[in-house]
Amino acid sequence: MPRVAELVAFLERLAPPELAEEWDNVGFLLGDRQGEARQVLTCLTLTPDVVREAIEKQAGLVVTHHPVPFRPVKRLTADDDQGQMLLSLIAAGVAVYSPHTAYDSADEGINQQLARLLGLVQIEPLRPLPAGRQCKIVTFVPKANLAAVQRAVWSAGAGIIGEYANCSFVTEGTGSFEGSAAANPAVGERGKLEEAEARLEVVCPERLVPEALRRLREAHPYEEPAYDVYPLAPQTSRRGSGRMGVLEAADRTGAAHKISLAEFLTLVKSKFPVAELPYVGDLRRSVSRVAIACGAGGDFLPAAIGKSCDVLLTGEARFHTCLEARTAGVGLVMAGHYATERPAMENLAAALSREFPQVSAWASEVERDPVHWK
Repeated sequence: MPRVAELVAFLERLAPPELAEEWDNVGFLLGDRQGEARQVLTCLTLTPDVVREAIEKQAGLVVTHHPVPFRPVKRLTADDDQGQMLLSLIAAGVAVYSPHTAYDSADEGINQQLARLLGLVQIEPLRPLPAGRQCKIVTFVPKANLAAVQRAVWSAGAGIIGEYANCSFVTEGTGSFEGSAAANPAVGERGKLEEAEARLEVVCPERLVPEALRRLREAHPYEEPAYDVYPLAPQTSRRGSGRMGVLEAADRTGAAHKISLAEFLTLVKSKFPVAELPYVGDLRRSVSRVAIACGAGGDFLPAAIGKSCDVLLTGEARFHTCLEARTAGVGLVMAGHYATERPAMENLAAALSREFPQVSAWASEVERDPVHWK
C-alpha cells in the first residue's frame, strides 16, 4: 500500500512546487509522510463538511487546492473553524497536501486544462517565468579521460537542455603546456609543449557551477585543469503562469479564427457548468487571442493587455479590474472561481487513481459552489 510520501512525490512531479507564487503556501502541510494512504480525497477547499467526509471515509490524504493553513499559525486551538478542522484531521491521522498555484501553472495544470477545454492552439504561458541563469563550462581534457569528466559534470546537474540530459559538445585540438621542474604531469613529459586534447563544452545552471567544477577537478587527470566559465544571455522559460492561445480554425488552415465576444460567451457556457456569465466588453468585438487565469485571476489583466489578447477568461475579478478592462478595450469574462478550478481537482483524483491503482481516490462528493445565481 502506498505511503503518503509516495503520493506527495507524484504530486510534486505533476506540479513542481517551484512553480508556485512566492506568497503561496504549497506542499505537504499536515500529517505523517510515512502514513498509509489507502483512500485519497481531492477538493477545492477544506471546509468542515469536506473534513467530515474525509474522516468518515477514512482518507489517509486530502489534496486540497487552496492551502489550509494559508498563513503561519501561531496557535492551534478549537476556538475557530480552521483550528477545529486541523485538530480533527490530526486526531484522525489524515494528511493534507496543497498544490495550489503550482498546479495552476503546471504543464498539465489547471490553466493548461482550461485552454484545451476551449480548444485553443498555440498555447503558451501568459506570464513566462524567468529561466534560471545559465553558464557554459569549457574545459580541455585528454581524449582517454573525456568520458570520465563528462560523467562528473553531468552528475552535478550540468548538461541539461530542455527535456534532454547529458548534453555536451566536443571538439579535438592540441593543447600546449610546459611544466616546471616541480610539475608532475599526468600526460606527456616535462618540457613537452603539445598534447592532443578534447575541448568539452557543457551548459550548467549558475547555482550548480561550483559543484560542477569541484567534480570536474576530481575527475580530471591534470594537476591544474584549465577551464573557462561563460555567463550566457538570459532566456525565457517555457513554463509560467496563466495561459494564452488562439481559437482553432474550423478548417485547420492555421489561420486565426475570429468570433464575436457574444459567441465566445456561448462557447464558455457550453464548456463550463455555468448558466450566467458576468463579462466586460462590447459583444460585437472580435475575439481570437484568448488569455486564461483560473480562480481569482484579475491581476493577469495587464499581462493579457501586454500580449495583445482580445479577452481574459478568469474566475473572478475586482470591480476596478473590470473598469481597467473596459478602458483598455479588452474583454473580461468571469466564469466563477469554483467553475474554473473544481473540475481540475476531479481530474487530479482520476490521475491519482491511474498512477496508484491500489488507492481509492475521489473528488469530494459534498463540496459545492457557495455562490448561487437566481
